[in-house]
Order: sequence, then C-alpha cells, then structure tokens
Amino acid sequence: MYEAKRCKWVNMNNPVYINYHDSEWGRPCYDDAYLFEMLVLESFQAGLSWECILNKREAFRSAFDKFDYKKVAQYTDEKIEELANNADIVRNRLKIKAAVRNAGVFLSVQKEFGSFSNYIWGFTGGRQVINRDGAVRGDSSLSDAVSKDLKKRGMKFVGSVIIYSFLQAVGVIDDHEPDCFCCHPAKEM
Repeated sequence: MYEAKRCKWVNMNNPVYINYHDSEWGRPCYDDAYLFEMLVLESFQAGLSWECILNKREAFRSAFDKFDYKKVAQYTDEKIEELANNADIVRNRLKIKAAVRNAGVFLSVQKEFGSFSNYIWGFTGGRQVINRDGAVRGDSSLSDAVSKDLKKRGMKFVGSVIIYSFLQAVGVIDDHEPDCFCCHPAKEM
C-alpha cells in the first residue's frame, strides 16, 4: 500500500496533526476569521510545541468564542480570569491578555486596510513565497518586517519566529518539503 510522503515534522501517530498538515498548513488563506485564529494559536505556541496547541485547538475555539475577534477585543478582566482558570487551554495570563489586545489591533488593521488579509498579503504583493530547498527556517526578512510592523501597531507575542510560523500556517509562505505530496505551485490573490 502506498503511503503519501509528508513533511518530516508531521507526527504520523497523530491524526489531528496529519489532517492539519494535509488540509491547512501552507495553503493560502484570505479569510480574516481564520487569520485571527491562527495568529492567536501561534502566539500561544511560544515556548511550546505546535502539536500541543493543535491538540487543544477545539478547547481554544470554545474558550475564545470561536475566535470572534470582535468579541475577543471586548473581553473583560472577568473573562480573562475565566480563561486563566480554564485547564483545557494554555493558561498563560500574558498570552491571554495579548490575545485580547491583539484582537483590538486586528480590528484597527482591518479598518485601515479593508481586511487583515489585505494587510498581511500586502507584504508580498499578493504572492505566495515558495521555499523548496528543504532548508528549515525559523524566521526571514519577511517575518522580521511583519513582526516589526505588528509590534509598532501594538500587538504582543508577535516576534519574528512566531510570525514566520503564522505566515507558514496561513500559506503566505509555503515551506512544504520538496518530496511532500502537498507541494503545489504559487497561487496569487
């Protein structure tokens, strides 16, 4: 029986991880709701494994009102406390507060650019960055620029490494390994 080749980082014992790799990671996304979800999840990953966050994704969705950024931007101290006591998610108060702050900045970016998608894809002129050399990257000049701009706008937990992972997750950067079955040509807006 033929087994499709995937990127080496995929834990082949975790169906959630396999599905994420096969159906989401590296695929261009222009939906602001999904972009916000991935931005929050990537910021929670700081210091942890992506697999840990992915395994808690449904709990995060429930706890954060399905990542409705308009609601998250309005979270009160009581809601933050509730989240900090939720054992099903990562209970880091700084990351929780950052998610609330980042939701407000996200809304400001939408207002300025028409959508967060327009903003994030504007860094590449609407083109996907394709890396097929097999090199493992943690950041780039692109993630440096996006991180710097998001920090200037007031976002937290958006360092270059986190942003590089975010850009990979939402398909602005496609780092699928050359022999991975998910390799595909660049797609433009």
